[in-house]
Amino acid sequence: MEKLKNFLSSIKQIWDFNVIDGETVKISIGTLLSLVLVILAINIVLKIIRKLLDKRLDESDRFKFVSVYSFLRYLFYLLAVVTVLHTSGIDLTVFLTASAALFVGIGFALQYLFQDIISGVLIITDQSLHVGDVIELEGKIGKVTEINLRTTRAVTRDDKVIVIPNHKFLIESIYNHTQNRRSTIEKVSVGVAYGSDTELVQQILIDIASNQKGVLKSPKPFVLFEDFGDSALNFSVIYTTADSFGDNKIKSDIRFKIDKAFREKDINIPFPQRTVHLVNPTK
Repeated sequence: MEKLKNFLSSIKQIWDFNVIDGETVKISIGTLLSLVLVILAINIVLKIIRKLLDKRLDESDRFKFVSVYSFLRYLFYLLAVVTVLHTSGIDLTVFLTASAALFVGIGFALQYLFQDIISGVLIITDQSLHVGDVIELEGKIGKVTEINLRTTRAVTRDDKVIVIPNHKFLIESIYNHTQNRRSTIEKVSVGVAYGSDTELVQQILIDIASNQKGVLKSPKPFVLFEDFGDSALNFSVIYTTADSFGDNKIKSDIRFKIDKAFREKDINIPFPQRTVHLVNPTK
């Protein structure tokens, strides 16, 4: 028992031996060993997390996290050093006070960067957005071409590139036209004059949509008689397309054909009209 006490006492002396013994800074062997153990634990935990994430990611997405892993490793190392030194009795108040302004500036500068990176991690891991998806943001339609940790790139219908910070996917409403499936349901609306043959209108719209390139044969296009408008009978032809990104061209072709067919069948597309009654003022 006495030998054990002597052994533990010797271990404690070695543990408490100060490698650096200054007036304000004292670092013992125990502090250094604690720091090494904490760093080893951080490495093990990060490797486990990385393996779990890699199982859920495609091979192309795994390379995007290399920089994130490196950043997190160095960040945790810094936190470990500060924590171990503080718990060992080293006064870090002077250092933290002198660096407070710097930390505040860095914090503001990195605020959106961290938001973008965290959002990018969530997008990639939960697969809420994929390359090739057609999205709508602030009234603009774009096809996603690249998803990175900080930004997502999309090409618009007029071949312009939109660079979207990833935090916008968390704080704004963004429509994903192809989230559920690659095909989407679209429609073209048209109004005809009162007194027109509505059954003929329905047949013309169905025939045009059914024979339009880019419109799927199944499900079949159909027509809705939407409303009795102020100046027209309002119809919509509903169809399904697998090319949501190029649907503006499909809609344009359908409208050209509707205009031509209506002219041939003497079906008028009215324009809003107003009747103004002039009343002579009383003399």
